[in-house]
Amino acid sequence: MEKQRGVALSGLLFWCIILIVAALLGMKVTPTVIEYFKIKKDCKAVVAQVGKDATVADVKKAFERFADIDFLDFKADQLDISKEGGQIVISFAYEKRIPLFANVSLVIDYQGSTLDR
Repeated sequence: MEKQRGVALSGLLFWCIILIVAALLGMKVTPTVIEYFKIKKDCKAVVAQVGKDATVADVKKAFERFADIDFLDFKADQLDISKEGGQIVISFAYEKRIPLFANVSLVIDYQGSTLDR
């Protein structure tokens, strides 16, 4: 007599629930990660576009143009603009709160700089 092989109904339900929760979490987190990389890309593009002698207002105006093109909610006022070694450095840090269900939320702290690779 051969042994029975297969998956029990309880095991199938357990793994289906785990997969559904992981998929829902991924669908809620992925847009914020994409937004982070767009902000970082736009900051690097602004530094490449403006000259070394650009003012803070020039940098913010250039970033606003890039943010409008990429449909970002991130504003230029949230940028920290400085100069290091004669090169313009743009850094940013912000918190994203993602509501999951009821009163449970996921909080992600994003930070980046044009010096990062």
